[in-house]
Formats: sequence, C-alpha cells, structure tokens
Amino acid sequence: MRILFCGDIVGRSGREIVLQEIPKLKIQLNLDIIIVNGENAAHGFGISRTICKELYNVGVDVITTGNHAWDQREIISYIDQDKRLLRPLNAPEGTPGKGYVIIETAKGKNVLVVNPMARLFMDPLNDPFAAVDDLLKRHPLGGAISATIIDFHGEATSEKMAMGHYCDGRASLVVGTHTHIPTADAQILPKGTAYQTDAGMCGDYNSVVGMDKEVPVARFIRKMPGERMTPAQGPGTLCGVYVETDDTTGLAKNIQPVRIGSRLIPAMPQI
Repeated sequence: MRILFCGDIVGRSGREIVLQEIPKLKIQLNLDIIIVNGENAAHGFGISRTICKELYNVGVDVITTGNHAWDQREIISYIDQDKRLLRPLNAPEGTPGKGYVIIETAKGKNVLVVNPMARLFMDPLNDPFAAVDDLLKRHPLGGAISATIIDFHGEATSEKMAMGHYCDGRASLVVGTHTHIPTADAQILPKGTAYQTDAGMCGDYNSVVGMDKEVPVARFIRKMPGERMTPAQGPGTLCGVYVETDDTTGLAKNIQPVRIGSRLIPAMPQI
C-alpha cells in the first residue's frame, strides 16, 4: 500500500499548495490513501466544513487535527456528521467526534487512521499511550486492518519518539505533527513501523511556524500581549512523508520525506 501523510496545513498558503499538489501526487505516486492534518487550515486556527470539502474533492481521504480542533465553532456541531474528520483520540468521554476511523480504500483494503494528542506542554488530556494501546489491541494490524497510520500531535520530540517505539511492530506509520518543522529522522524502526518525529507543515516557511513574522517576534522581544497572529501569505511549501507497506504484514518497507515548494530543499520519493 502507498500512503501519503501531509503535515499541518496553515492558512491560505498551505491550503493552496495542498489543493494544487495532491491531485498530481495521487497519480504520480499511485497513492492508495492520503491523510492531512488540517487543524490550522482556517486562517491558522481550526478548520471549517468548507475546507474539509475542498480537501476531500482533491483526493484527501482523512483529516486529522490537534489542539486547535475546536477553534472554528461550527466544527462542534459538524464533526459528528463527518466521520473522516478526526479530533484527538484521548479527549475526555463525551467530546464530539471520534479520534480514529477505519476507511476502505479503492482496492478494498481497510486502513486504520488514529489521531492521539501528546500531553507534555500540551492540554492535559487522557493518557494517549493507553488510548492507542487499547485501540491497537481491538484492531490489530495484519488481519482485517491492512495499514495503521498514527498522527501523534505533540510538542515534545521525546514523547513522540516514545510513541513510535511503543507502537513499533503494531502500526505502519507513526508520524508527529504540531511543531510545523520537518525533522530529518525518517526511518523504519526495528520491528517495521515507519517513523518521523514531525512531518512539518504545509504553508509559508518565510514565517514563524507559518505565522506572519512581526507579531510572534515582537512577543518574544517585549513579552507583552499584542495583536492576534495571522498566517504568512507567501508561497506555500507542502511537507509530509510517503510510506510503502508490505501487503501481507502491513508493516513499512519504505519511508521518504516529501517537500514541494520554493523555500525548503525539495524532496520527492523515488519509487
């Protein structure tokens, strides 16, 4: 199976590069499933139903989120209607929506997509490790589930790396989101799980993590509250990871970074 995971979409620049490139990548890489993190897609804060539909229309199969899942209030009433839009798996009981979905590909394969959120320097949700462990035991890789993709949304690299090793051999891919900077550690762990600490973002990298530079720089200098941050509006770069899995085990055979845009060094999978 061929999987593409794209990191956090930030604002208009991120949306435009994703909407432009996803249809081409789907054909070029012969992709079976495409997942994007959309939690910053609506002007940098949350996601809207309109943006969800735009992403689905170009070939995105599942949208993950994180700590900004609820920034657009319309999502609270919408998320139960959209089974392909996920919120953090380890949110408290009674939270609208779901933190995972099992989606069937065009070839009839079942893919489990999971969206836990970390706790170090993040909102104090329930234990993500326990939540993921319970789900993987109920839906083990290699039987009815042909691939398992885990978007671990978190701040601390150590916590994300720990999740990767915790799921090694039980997931096809564990990839981090939230910090918006692509890490250089794409690898296959010893038991066969593809891993990258952070996929990076889809947005304008002439910025501070996707936001127009002036306001965040001023906040660091003056330590005073200021204007609301807004997404940078320059040309976007798409960042993510490409993974190929073994059809029998569901474990990874190949992981390669994806970077398309004008500012970062480009990277395209060799297949």
